[in-house]
Amino acid sequence: MSPPALFVVGAGTEIGKTYTTAALVSRLCGQGRRVRALKPLASGVPPLDHPDFAESDTGRLLAAQGLALTPETVEACSPWRFIAPLAPDLAAAREGRSLTLPELVAWCSARLAEAGDGETVVIEGVGGLMSPITEDATGLDWLKSQAIPALLVSGSYLGAISHALTAVETLRAHAIPLVGIVVSESEGAPVPVETVAGQIARLARVPVGCLGRGGDFPENLPGIA
Repeated sequence: MSPPALFVVGAGTEIGKTYTTAALVSRLCGQGRRVRALKPLASGVPPLDHPDFAESDTGRLLAAQGLALTPETVEACSPWRFIAPLAPDLAAAREGRSLTLPELVAWCSARLAEAGDGETVVIEGVGGLMSPITEDATGLDWLKSQAIPALLVSGSYLGAISHALTAVETLRAHAIPLVGIVVSESEGAPVPVETVAGQIARLARVPVGCLGRGGDFPENLPGIA
């Protein structure tokens, strides 16, 4: 069974976190489980009435849950949305807005607290593990404050193994439970995604699965899906 809450965090930016989260949510929903996917911070998101909104991170997560794109569902998934594809603190500044870590953590904690029995809450982070999210906090600070297990997403590009293992060591240094790693296939990667996953698994010593381009959530991650 999947844990009651899971935080999807990236070893870097633009490596497939949202695709991985959507694939996980689709798998859980397909098994008849109740799941709520949240992307509280989302940069590079156009207005809801824009024709490309469905392809945004928020749009993809709502689609994975079988939810229509309405102002209510969008706000419930991603209350802090920014148009510029930048780190949230920079994107917010461009719009004359601000965000604090306590506000973010409180919102997520309320969603976790209201989840019903048997419901899994999946929170997707933004950027990489150490990406800034506010003026004085990183994604790691957010993850630590939520006190829930992490699922790490890596790419398969050149250098991905080092980035993934660095993220693993960072999570362990901060006593954050790591339930597994998904290696999402990077376009133009020099070796097969399975090769990268094998190297990461050998050194990280946690379950590692592969997510090919256009594929389903890996089945070999026990206790997740």
